[in-house]
Amino acid sequence: MKNSKLLIGAVVVVLLIIVFSAAFVVDETQQVIITRFGKPRGNPIVSPGIHFKFPLLDDAHFFEKRFLEWDGDANQIPTADKRFIWVDTYARWRISDPLLFFQRVRDERGAQARLDDILDGETRNAIANHKLVEIVRNTNRTPLTYGDKSVQEEGFEDVFAKIKIGREKITREILTASRERAKELGVELLDLRFKRINYVEEVRRKVYERMITERKRIADKFRSEGQGEASKILGDKERELKRIQSEAYRTAQTIIGKADAEATAIYARAYNRNAQAREFYRFLKTLDTYKNTFSEKDVLILSTKSDFYKLLQNISGR
Repeated sequence: MKNSKLLIGAVVVVLLIIVFSAAFVVDETQQVIITRFGKPRGNPIVSPGIHFKFPLLDDAHFFEKRFLEWDGDANQIPTADKRFIWVDTYARWRISDPLLFFQRVRDERGAQARLDDILDGETRNAIANHKLVEIVRNTNRTPLTYGDKSVQEEGFEDVFAKIKIGREKITREILTASRERAKELGVELLDLRFKRINYVEEVRRKVYERMITERKRIADKFRSEGQGEASKILGDKERELKRIQSEAYRTAQTIIGKADAEATAIYARAYNRNAQAREFYRFLKTLDTYKNTFSEKDVLILSTKSDFYKLLQNISGR
């Protein structure tokens, strides 16, 4: 009796092991390939739920349904115009045919290694076939202007060079060429972009030095033009100021002359009116002269024929 219970228990355990080894769960993010002795068996399982396989003989290989990331290493690549640059790219891909994927690369690690070869190779080919300006830009630029002059005339012809393709189309070319090769691996490439593009260190240092030199040259040119314009404005100001002062002086002298003439005419009319008035006028002017000429400390020696002495003599004679 006891032995029969042990036997039944052993059978149950074995059955449970067989059932659990035969059943497996596939969620929404997975797809599965069943292999027997290493060879694929049946169609890929892409629907989520509980599935079964032959226990102990079959193996289930799980693959991602979601988008996967490929991040390439930065590579030093020469452009068509012989400029060495660092190019760093990234891409997104997914397993489109899990059976073919398993047969060709076995797992995601193998796929990453193959994608390294495909995407790096196509990127090198594309970079080597295009000029740097085509790789870094998507659109043409409009030169800035300073007054009636264009900055393009100041040594930046490369910056404003016309592009025909641009970075976006180049990445599409790389993606198109890579898709055909990736399809043979059961992989669908979804997108590819340049993460970073930069000069190598030696070239970058020379480019920075050239940029600084060009900016200084333009700044010096603008500064000299500004100083010339300032000098012209100051010259115009001085000339206009002298013109205004000259006209004001001429006007003032004209007014003074007219006033003097008018005063002289008034004096003449008053002088010629009668003898008494002339004598009185002469007397007043002489008194003004005495007042302005003499002080208490002055000692005056006069001739008898002097005009000063005549009036004093007349006053004393009266």
